[in-house]
Amino acid sequence: MLTRLVCAVKEKKLVAAIEKRLSQADIRLKIFRDPHNAWQDLVRSCSDVFLISRTLIPKPVDASVAILNNLPEKPITIILDDRESSKEHATLIGAGADMVLYSGLPPDQLMEAIETTLTSRQQFYDLNRFDHRGRIQPRLHDFVSSSRDMQLFLEEVRQIVASDASLLLQGETGVGKEHLSKAIHMESHRSSGPFIALNMAAIPDQLMESELFGHEQGAFTGAIRSRRGAFELAHGGTLFLDEIGEMPLKTQSKLLRVLQDFEFIPVGGESPVWVDVRVIAATNKDLDQEIKNKNFRQDLYYRLGVITLTLPPLRQRKEDIPVMAEQFLIQQAQRTSREITGFSEDAVNALCNYAWPGNVRELMNVIERAVLLCRSDCITLQDLPSGFQENPDLSLDWMGVLETDPKTWTSQTLDQVKAAMITRVEKKYLEMVLEKTRGRVGEAAKKAGIHPRGLYGKMKKLGIDKNRFKPGLQ
Repeated sequence: MLTRLVCAVKEKKLVAAIEKRLSQADIRLKIFRDPHNAWQDLVRSCSDVFLISRTLIPKPVDASVAILNNLPEKPITIILDDRESSKEHATLIGAGADMVLYSGLPPDQLMEAIETTLTSRQQFYDLNRFDHRGRIQPRLHDFVSSSRDMQLFLEEVRQIVASDASLLLQGETGVGKEHLSKAIHMESHRSSGPFIALNMAAIPDQLMESELFGHEQGAFTGAIRSRRGAFELAHGGTLFLDEIGEMPLKTQSKLLRVLQDFEFIPVGGESPVWVDVRVIAATNKDLDQEIKNKNFRQDLYYRLGVITLTLPPLRQRKEDIPVMAEQFLIQQAQRTSREITGFSEDAVNALCNYAWPGNVRELMNVIERAVLLCRSDCITLQDLPSGFQENPDLSLDWMGVLETDPKTWTSQTLDQVKAAMITRVEKKYLEMVLEKTRGRVGEAAKKAGIHPRGLYGKMKKLGIDKNRFKPGLQ
């Protein structure tokens, strides 16, 4: 993250020294040239370190310093005092100042103290990046697999870990794109820097530019304080942009400029900000098709996809399911303090024979549910969702998914054929579940082992209307 230093001081020699010494550092420096009228702007400046002359602090001083200390950024406050009295300095420390410096010292000595404070602030950020909830940081060895497809994929990943090139991760929902991006970050030389994740689908269009690039005070209605964006927060580390296919075209053009120059201008700002960030983007959409539909910029696609990797779906590596299920079981058992030793044979067979439309995320949810419902020391078939227990004969011909002549497949790629078949199977399955639950989406989601919001999303994507399955509405 870029450290922000805001100065409101009367000593012009010190201001000149600060500008000279910090101009090339990873510091965003803001100097109020008319410090006598700067207090309100200073408070709203989203700063990490405040450097302010004592005479410019509104009285009562202790109340004003308390305002700075209670800001969301938890800033460090350095006060320059023109009095050399240690008693007066102690009073300011007691009022909440982090450091008091005598302004009569030579500028070089003052700069050394300020630079020491900036270094300690950066260490504060480093400490706060550790996971205080005891979670293990992702690593590439988390993805050990017996599947040949996955092994080849991991070999490619290890080759690009050390690179700073932009990376585009493709794959279906739930395959673990964010987990993999965290692992790549932790294995790279950027591991000591921050990992910042943004989901493009979860950000309203009108706020996306501010979320990415930040904004200055007064940039728009409601912007009462300056705010950092994701690129500034990720300085020195990795920025993960999930669901990149959902980004509006207007923002795509601005993102392209940042990826080319690694400079951006915050909303309402005037000066460009340079950052050192590796961008990893992810999508479950077919971006080639989105480009044809004019929903995604081709030049941005090429810039993001300097390296493009596609994670195999879980159904293509079913030999990994027993091991993964065991790992998730251990994690959930520890989290819930349950003594569950493993799975019955029929439960393992059911897990391996399931299609897993929700991939790894769905497997995690199913195991979590089973751990909570299990009444013994072993998860059985009865502890799994009903969709695993019924195990209907899913013959392709019986389901009617072969709506087209297989001879026409030769005009398509393997991925296109697989995607079409998977979509038809998924639609048929969800229609069967909704028919059984008479259109009750919450109950259908439980049977399918997915979240209701996820089911609503799939229904919208596949054109399934729940009202078709309600009694009296067919």
